[in-house]
Amino acid sequence: MWEYSDKVREHFFNPRNSGPLEEANGIGDVGSIQCGDALRLMLKVNPETEVIEDAHFQTFGCGSAIASSSALTEMIKGKTLDEALKVSNQDIADFLDGLPPEKMHCSVMGREALQAAVANYRGEEWSDDHEEGALICKCFAIDAVMIEDVVKANNLHTVEEVTFYTKAGGGCAACHEGIEEILAKVKAERAGPGEVSPPLVQIEPAPKAAAAPVAPAPTAPIKLTSVQRIKKIEEVLESVRPMLLRDHGDVELVEVQGKHIYVSLKGACSGCMMEAATLGGIQQKMIETLGELVQVLPVSYMPTEA
Repeated sequence: MWEYSDKVREHFFNPRNSGPLEEANGIGDVGSIQCGDALRLMLKVNPETEVIEDAHFQTFGCGSAIASSSALTEMIKGKTLDEALKVSNQDIADFLDGLPPEKMHCSVMGREALQAAVANYRGEEWSDDHEEGALICKCFAIDAVMIEDVVKANNLHTVEEVTFYTKAGGGCAACHEGIEEILAKVKAERAGPGEVSPPLVQIEPAPKAAAAPVAPAPTAPIKLTSVQRIKKIEEVLESVRPMLLRDHGDVELVEVQGKHIYVSLKGACSGCMMEAATLGGIQQKMIETLGELVQVLPVSYMPTEA
């Protein structure tokens, strides 16, 4: 698992400003539960001074998403809207004394929620600049404009870094080529028209040596049958059950539909303000155990037959 700073743990276990905000006059919604993360940021803005008097959040996601959202609300309270808009995703990560690279997308989501909330307050229609036909990552619905903006803002250079910051490429990997094209485009823009890439150096081939024995190709992972997969899912739930029982809660598997695993939280876990964090933790264990990207969702999100 990843190393988290004390500040991340503090904002995860004791989130600030969590829950609905009465008299909110600016609301920003980003992400979606179907894609694994969702955040609602609510602002109470003084109409005369445009100072943010209060800020609350509601999030469905992992511990880093909760910590990043909590930190953001603390950072922007008391600022004017224009001052708040200068807060970057890196500022959020720095406030928390750093986030694991794999979790930087949580801070990006916070920045976008802030932009959406400010636009909502000002009566503007906010969008993520998605253009039809420019969808790069279909698994997480990430478009080319967002990837390019994040690459430029955070000086990213690899597909892996883009995945850490946006989640794009973290599913089926079919979009990696598209991400590489965006990285190449940004790199060319950084170089400028007057700069020329260094010429390729021709390397003479080494003298032929005796053929070395060829190592056997690694065997592909064995695909689980439906029964084996469900057993693995049940094993994960059994592993987390003792922790939930200590808090007078429980979890039950309800249905498995492809990549979606629907569960029902019982007892004290049902309706708990940390429900999203509990589901996020279970989801991470599922991904590690099954070796595939899955989503653990509450039974209330299970589609009903017409």
